[in-house]
Amino acid sequence: MNPPPNSYTDQPLSSSGITHRRGGFEAAPPDVTGALAAALESLAKQQSSEGWWCGELEADSSLEADAIILEHYLGTPDAERVRKLANCIREEQTAEGAWCLYPGGQPNINLIIKSYFALRLAGVPENDPALVQARKVALDLGGVEAANSFTRIYLCFFGQYSWNYVPALPPEVILLPNFAYINLHEISSWSRTILVPLSIIYSFQPKKKPPAGVSLQPLFLEQGAKPSTLFLPGEPLHSWKSLIHAADRTLSVLEQKKWTPLRRKALQKAEQWLLDHLQGSDGLGAIYPAMMNAIIALDCLGYDRRSDPLRHELAEFWRLGITEKNSMRMQPCFSPVWDTALATFATAADNDLQPATPSAASSARSTPAPLQKAADWLISRQVLRSGDWVVKNPAVAPGGWCFEFANDHYPDVDDTAMVLLTLSRVRTQDTIRQQQSMRRGLAWLLSMQNSDGGWPSFDKDNNKQVLTQVPYADHNAMLDPSAADITGRVLEMLGALGYGPVFPAAERAIQFLRREQESDGCWYGRWGVNYIYGTCFVLRGLASIGIDMREGYTMLAAEWIRSLQNPDGGWGESCDSYHRPELRGLGPSTAAQTAWALLGIFATGDFNSESARRGVRYFLNTQKNGTWEDSTFTGTGFPKVFYLKYHLYSLYFPLLALSEYRRHQSGLGVSYRGLPEWQRILDRDRG
Repeated sequence: MNPPPNSYTDQPLSSSGITHRRGGFEAAPPDVTGALAAALESLAKQQSSEGWWCGELEADSSLEADAIILEHYLGTPDAERVRKLANCIREEQTAEGAWCLYPGGQPNINLIIKSYFALRLAGVPENDPALVQARKVALDLGGVEAANSFTRIYLCFFGQYSWNYVPALPPEVILLPNFAYINLHEISSWSRTILVPLSIIYSFQPKKKPPAGVSLQPLFLEQGAKPSTLFLPGEPLHSWKSLIHAADRTLSVLEQKKWTPLRRKALQKAEQWLLDHLQGSDGLGAIYPAMMNAIIALDCLGYDRRSDPLRHELAEFWRLGITEKNSMRMQPCFSPVWDTALATFATAADNDLQPATPSAASSARSTPAPLQKAADWLISRQVLRSGDWVVKNPAVAPGGWCFEFANDHYPDVDDTAMVLLTLSRVRTQDTIRQQQSMRRGLAWLLSMQNSDGGWPSFDKDNNKQVLTQVPYADHNAMLDPSAADITGRVLEMLGALGYGPVFPAAERAIQFLRREQESDGCWYGRWGVNYIYGTCFVLRGLASIGIDMREGYTMLAAEWIRSLQNPDGGWGESCDSYHRPELRGLGPSTAAQTAWALLGIFATGDFNSESARRGVRYFLNTQKNGTWEDSTFTGTGFPKVFYLKYHLYSLYFPLLALSEYRRHQSGLGVSYRGLPEWQRILDRDRG
C-alpha cells in the first residue's frame, strides 16, 4: 500500500477557520528572498574545508570551575590558563552574586559552590566583594549541604567534604551481570560514562591538599559535613527510596571498614572498561564530565601524564577550550554531525528553489558541490562497530551516527535520524555507497524502537524507574526513556524515505505520540527548550508520515503554538518551563524558537494566517549581517540540571523555516519527500 501524499493541499482548516490556497494570499506576504540569500551566505562561510559545520556549544560556568579544579587536582596548574578560566567565571556571575544554569535563570547552589571554590583555588581572596556576595547567596540557598552528589564528591578531592558522607559508588557494581534486574546497562549511557570512572575514584578516595588558606567552611550552614542516618526520616520503611538509602549507607560503612573482598577484580574490570571505551572516541563518551572523571580515574590507577591513555584524554579535554585574550571558556563537547546534518538539510531546502542544473548522470537537479562534500563527510562518520547499545539490541548490525567527531561506543537515534533525513534530500556522486549507508543506518535505527512505540536517545528500553531513587540520581539523568521530539524526527525521516502511517514501526510511534500529548495540545521537548521544540518536531513527523493534519489533535497543537505568539511576532520559551510546566511556551522571542513555532504550524498547512506572516516578518526585522543572534539557551542537556546554547541554531533553523515559507509563496508547495531513488530502500532490499 502506498502512503498518502505528504504535500499540503488547498483545503480549509476547520478548527481555525483559516483557508490556505497554494500560492494565494489574503494579504501581501513578506518577501524573504533577500533574507534567505544573506542567511545562506552566512552559513556557507562557516563550512569547513572538509565539508562539516560545527558551531560553538555554550554552557554554564560549572565547566570552567571544574577545569580549575582539575588543574589543581593534577598539581602544577597552568597559572595563565587558570587566570583566564577564572575571568570567565567572574564574567558569568550575576549582579546579585550568583551563578545560574542559563541566562535569566534562578541562582543554582551547585554552580555557586563550584564557582566560589574554583575562584578561591585561582587565588581570589575570601574577602573579594564577588565572593562575599556569592557566600551570602549560597547560605540563603542551604549551603554545601544543599548541593547534589557530584558537587560534594568533587569537594572531597580537596578534603572539603568527607568521603564517608557521599553516596556509595563501589566499582563492584560493574560485576553485576547483564541479566540482573539492576546492572550497568540499565542506566543511561551518559550516566554510565560518568559513573564508571567515578566508581574507580570512589574506591581510592583521593584527597589533595588545597592551597594555603583555601577552605569552603564559610559555605556550610553547620561546621563540616554530617552523616546521614540509616533510615530516611518521614519516608515509609518499605519504599524503594528507603531501601536504596539503607543499602547506600550500609555500603558506605563497609567501605570505611575496608570490607571489599571483590575490590581487586572490580577495579580490574572497571579499568579495562575504561580503556576499551577510550578507543574510537574523542575522550570518554566525548563529553566533558565523563572525560574529566576519566582523567582523575586514570590518575588514581597510577597512569602518569606521559602514558598514552592519560595524555590522549587530557589533550581531548583541553581541546574543548576556547581561548581568547583574557578569558577561556569550556565547551561540553563538539557537535559536528548534528550541525552538519541540520545545516545541510536547511541549505538543501532552499536549493530546490534554484534553477535546475542537469548533471551528467541525470536530468534531475544536481546537488551543489558544498552539499555533496557535507553528505560525503556524514557518510564517512557512520559508526560501523558495536557499542554499548548492543547489550540490549544484539540482533542488528551497527550503522548509526554519533553527535561528535568520534564517539564509536555511543551512536544515537536523534543524530542517525537527522543524518538519514539529510541524505534523503541530497545526491552524492557515489550513489551506491550512499544507498548502502542509508540502508544500514535505517535498519539500525528501526531496531532501536522501544517497546512503548517511541524512540530513545542511546539505549533501548532503558526505563527502570527504581533507578531514579538511587542517591546519585540527583543529576536527573539516570534513564533514557522514549522522547516525543526524537520520535517525531524518526517519523519525519521515515516519511522522507517513502514510508506511511501503516508502516508497523510508524503505527506504534503515532500511538506513542498520541499518548504523550499534553491536554492543551503540546508535546514535551527532551533535547530542546521545550514544549515549542517538542511540538514542532512531533507535528513535522506526523505531517511527513502522512497523517491528515486536519485531525483535531494536530490542529489543537497548532492553535497552542499560535496562541503563544509574542507581540513582536516571534516565539520564545524559557528553560524555566522544565521546572514550572505552567510557563510552557512563554518567554522572550528567540530566532530558534520562532523557527520551531513556524515549522510546527507550517506542518499543519498554515502559511497564510496572520500568525505565520508575523512570524516571518520577525525574521526580516531582526536579521543582522545575514544571521540572527539568540542571547538565551534553547538547547537541553539534562532537564533542570544542564542547558546549552547551540550557536548555529539561530541560523540554520530560521533558514529552514524561511525556505519552506518561500516554497509555498512560490507556488511549489511543501513536501517532506526525499529524492525518488531513496524511497523505501529497506523494502527494495528485502524484495
